[in-house]
Amino acid sequence: MHPRDQTIFALSSGRTPSAIAVVRVSGPQAGLALTTLAGKLPAPRRASRRLLRDSAGQPIDDAVVLWFPGPSSATGEDVAEFHVHGGRAVLSVLFAEIAVIPNIRAAEPGEFTRRAFENGKLDLTEAEGLDDLIHADTDRQRRQALRQLQGLLGDRARDWRKRVIEASALIEAGIDFSDEGDVPAELRAPAIKAIETLHGEITTVLAAQGHSERLREGLVVAIAGEPNVGKSTLINQLARREVAIVSPHAGTTRDVIEVQLDLDGYPVTIIDTAGIRETDDPVEQEGVRRARARAEDADLVLWLMEGEQAVDPDAMRSLWKSGDSDRSEGSVWIVRNKIDLMAGGTRPSGEFGISAGRGDGIPELVDALVKFASEFFGATEGAVVTRARQRDLLSRASESLRRSLDLVEDGEELAAEELRAAAYALGRLLGRVDVEDVLGAIFQKFCIGK
Repeated sequence: MHPRDQTIFALSSGRTPSAIAVVRVSGPQAGLALTTLAGKLPAPRRASRRLLRDSAGQPIDDAVVLWFPGPSSATGEDVAEFHVHGGRAVLSVLFAEIAVIPNIRAAEPGEFTRRAFENGKLDLTEAEGLDDLIHADTDRQRRQALRQLQGLLGDRARDWRKRVIEASALIEAGIDFSDEGDVPAELRAPAIKAIETLHGEITTVLAAQGHSERLREGLVVAIAGEPNVGKSTLINQLARREVAIVSPHAGTTRDVIEVQLDLDGYPVTIIDTAGIRETDDPVEQEGVRRARARAEDADLVLWLMEGEQAVDPDAMRSLWKSGDSDRSEGSVWIVRNKIDLMAGGTRPSGEFGISAGRGDGIPELVDALVKFASEFFGATEGAVVTRARQRDLLSRASESLRRSLDLVEDGEELAAEELRAAAYALGRLLGRVDVEDVLGAIFQKFCIGK
């Protein structure tokens, strides 16, 4: 029997032990599993309390069971759910009893969702939204993922593909009636208008700020500077806990330390790097190399300095990628530490003053980070595209539509071929044509039981 025809089961709730654990079974043997353990099938989609028994007739647990006959289920197949007490011993026996039923096996990561996709319960953009929702760490990530799960992009892509196919039908009809005088021209005009409208809509979506894709990964902020200026103390202040070793000895931080923060719903990764200086210590040299590499790739660098220390242009240039002399000045902030020890000096405009040890200036710095994140991510509430894969396929569709407009006057055959390419790209976006190469990469990221 092909693995996709087998019935699968898995724990679909959180880590055990827990108050309640949900075990899901999906496939043609789901009903048999339910009757074997619970005695008989309950009414569809109604919770029923049952005493589960093993093959010897001994009680397993006092549970609640549910029955969802396909195709009206989450996966489109017959689905049974066992809501049991979440002890490891209970689950161990339950899994063992389910596994001995013929043609039932443990599910692989993401297999429930993949079956839902293959049975038409959701398209690939909605599956990606579900994956993002599972892994969302902040409220803004959650809202963006939920919009995708509810069909924000998928619904529009389906509409676009339908309209592309309709325009293509008009163009191809003109080819069929090429010997009927002015018939091709009459069919071509509405097709061109429809293609122009479609191209404009997709171009507008692609022209929108692309940082919505980055909301999934988060903003990266690197704390950099010379040794012993308070970088580790600052990251401890921002994290509100001790995540880095603080020492008066220069060169204490040898590796990159990362902390994930939720700043007003924006996901932000703060990086504490090794002090940037010339050194003969090979271990510290590697730490400095990693610090420079992470600072180069960061979205924002907080260059930490002590008090009234002068800015070292050579040290600042170490934050620039090789040959990248145009890095935006706004992506590097000067942060002066130990302002409580400064002799009343004023800071240059645009710099921040803090006392990492006492916490002075930290709220103002956090507020500035929140504002930077807000501007960086832009207006993601209406964002349609959230992944590079989606943007790439929409770009291909847009280019094909543009080329069809350029070619339609020279020959309907060439224009029709470009329209077929646009429809194909939108089909790949939805996961309805030739996507086996990406399905494994997407669904393997899911947890087992989802």
